[in-house]
Amino acid sequence: MRHLPGAAILELRGEVDGFAEETLNRAYSRAEEANPVAVLLDLGGVKYINSKGIALLVVLLIRARQARRQILAYGLGDHFREIFQITRLSDYIGLYDDETSALAGIARSGHAMNGNADGIEHRNGKQPRAET
Repeated sequence: MRHLPGAAILELRGEVDGFAEETLNRAYSRAEEANPVAVLLDLGGVKYINSKGIALLVVLLIRARQARRQILAYGLGDHFREIFQITRLSDYIGLYDDETSALAGIARSGHAMNGNADGIEHRNGKQPRAET
């Protein structure tokens, strides 16, 4: 985990599955300590993500939204980009090719993107709905 001005970068490696839960939650908590505007997920070293791994990313997204923080991801191969699109994570997590473009995405978007007060970039232009 690294801190840059306004951002924390979590470097994920190997497999993102149920066994990664404790490590991922601990790393995200450490990232939050600096109160960054955004948390960037470096997924370039990830070899495998299963449904539990997707659920863990959703939990991080919920935590970020509660803190009015953006989550951006970069380094995804085509397969993982497709998974993010199928699961609609890409609607709420900005996807970028590399760290430089992700950091530029923070700078371009500011803290409230697309007119949304929650500071989360909605790729489809729609506000998420709470399930009742």
